[in-house]
Amino acid sequence: MSDLNQPLTFPCGKTMPNRFMLAPMTNTQSNEDGTLSNAEYNWLTMRSKGGFGLTMTCASHVQANGKGFPGQLGIFDDVHIEGHKKLAQGIKTYGSLAVVQLHHAGMRSPEDLIEGSPVSASAIEKYNTKALSLKEVEQLRDDFIAAALRAKISGYDGVEVHGAHGYIISQFLSSEINKRTDSYGGTLENRARLLFEIVKGIRQTCGSDFLLGVRLSPERFGMQLTEIKTICKQLANDELIDFLDISLWDTFKMPEEEAHQSKTLLKHFTTLDLKQVKLTVAGKITTAKEVQTVLSKGVDFVTIGRAAILHYDFPKQVMAHSDFKPIATPVSKSYLNDQGLSDPFIEYMKRWPDFVED
Repeated sequence: MSDLNQPLTFPCGKTMPNRFMLAPMTNTQSNEDGTLSNAEYNWLTMRSKGGFGLTMTCASHVQANGKGFPGQLGIFDDVHIEGHKKLAQGIKTYGSLAVVQLHHAGMRSPEDLIEGSPVSASAIEKYNTKALSLKEVEQLRDDFIAAALRAKISGYDGVEVHGAHGYIISQFLSSEINKRTDSYGGTLENRARLLFEIVKGIRQTCGSDFLLGVRLSPERFGMQLTEIKTICKQLANDELIDFLDISLWDTFKMPEEEAHQSKTLLKHFTTLDLKQVKLTVAGKITTAKEVQTVLSKGVDFVTIGRAAILHYDFPKQVMAHSDFKPIATPVSKSYLNDQGLSDPFIEYMKRWPDFVED
């Protein structure tokens, strides 16, 4: 398994020491004003200590009204910088790259967590969602860029723009959700305009040596595989980002769209010409064998979620044991405490059947 321990250098010049990235996971552990909590700090720095070559925060919202869950880590105000400086330094202490995921929940913002109605590309009655005005779209773009600058000031190596899972950027990308008639709606070029403007703005503001990634998901929430692949190719051709983080839900599945079932969902992305852009994928990669299988198919580094919850040192375990498998679930609350999860995070994990013992 020695190849898993090989460094990977991104186009910007930053190098991760191995091929493991901690997935940006909802954990409900920070303070309600978006400032860093000791629990969040402990959870993330334990993962960098456990061998993750790139440690990514949970989704961190760039506007107050983009909050997606209780206890979310914020980066929409300068008041958050002090905590982020501590977190970035703590992660980097163990040789891991420190990266913030920039996020806005859009129509998925719970109304009891924000002031006013949730916002999106278009008004959606089901979610009581208000359509953003053109001026508000431009402000949203600028706030993503401002949040990236806060991340750089805080000492992070880079940021990832969250364009997946039905949050606000993917709401713009979706032809099902986005019914705008201005320059941010209609054609794929228009629907993707916000994403590309954010990426370009971050690169111009934060410089060529700042690590910049984009997370996309090719299915659900109106995403179309062909359109997401087109966006990936354009992002690679523009030479502005360092990595693509493709969330597949299940790395080994076939596409849901029948027209594209001639090959696995993973192969649709490993066969793209991404130029110098590095590729990572997430989705049910839990054992050493699965890690090796995914990397052997042309993925540059793996993104680990569930297995990282169960083992803070998952990378070290996999690199040391070619037959490593995570502990069987359900697991006890005390076990998860030992793995660096606070009580609110453990309570959140009870949403998943048979993960936490009763």
